[in-house]
Amino acid sequence: MADKAPRLSVVMCAHNEEERLPSCLAHLTFADEIIVLCDKCTDRTEEIAREFGAKTIVGSWDIEGERRNRAIAEATGDWIFEVDADEHVNEELAKSIRKAMETDEFDRFVIPVDNYIGRRLVRYGWGASFGTSAVWRLFRKGCKQWGPQRVHPSIELLGRAGPRLDGALLHYVDRNISDMIKRLNSYSSARAADLRASGNIGSFANNFRRIFSRFFRCYVSRKGYKEGGMGFLIALLAALFPLLSYLKARYDDE
Repeated sequence: MADKAPRLSVVMCAHNEEERLPSCLAHLTFADEIIVLCDKCTDRTEEIAREFGAKTIVGSWDIEGERRNRAIAEATGDWIFEVDADEHVNEELAKSIRKAMETDEFDRFVIPVDNYIGRRLVRYGWGASFGTSAVWRLFRKGCKQWGPQRVHPSIELLGRAGPRLDGALLHYVDRNISDMIKRLNSYSSARAADLRASGNIGSFANNFRRIFSRFFRCYVSRKGYKEGGMGFLIALLAALFPLLSYLKARYDDE
C-alpha cells in the first residue's frame, strides 16, 4: 500500500483583518487545513475565516510569541506553513511547498519574500527588525518554537535545514510611508514593553551607536541604495528602532 501523503496545515494569527483576510485565504487552497487565531478581534475576521473553511481560535494574547505557538499547537498536519493576513502565496510557491513536503531529507525550508509598499515592489534594504526578504515558514510539526516576546519574537529551529524554495510570499507590508511610520511607532512601543519586562533596557550610548551600524547594513550591505529614497527611508526607520524603543522604555509611562 502506498504511503499516505503528508498533510499541510496553514496557520495564521489575525487581529481585525476583515479587509485583507479574504484575499489571503483565497491563495491558500493548496492547504489541507487552515487555522486562524483571532486575537482580540471585534470585526468579521472569525466569520470570514469560517466561510473559507478555516478552524478558528478566539481569544486575547499580549505576547506575539505565545499566540503564534498556540496557533501552531492547534495544527494537525505533518507540515506547517505560517502566513499573515497581509501576505499572498503565489502559484509557484504553492507548488514548491507541496513538492518540498515530499522530502525525507529536510525538516524546514526558507521561504522567499517579495515586499510591497503600496503597489511598489521593494526588493532591497530589508532587515534589522524592520522587514525581511526570506523567512523560515515551512517546517515539520515540532521543528519551530517562538520565544516569549511581544514583537519580533526569537525562534528556536530544530531539524535539518533545507534550501530556499521557488516562488515568493507576496508581503504587502505598508500602504504608504505614513503606514511605515505608524508601524515603527507600534513596534517600538511593543519592544519597549519587552525591554522593561526583561529588567535590562540597555543604554543610550549603545543604542545611539546602533543607528549607524544598522543604517549601513540596510542601505549599503543589503543594497537599499538601489531603491532610491524608499531604500533610504527603510534604512533610517530600521536604524531608529532600537534607540526609539530604549527611549520609550526609559521615559514613557507603562
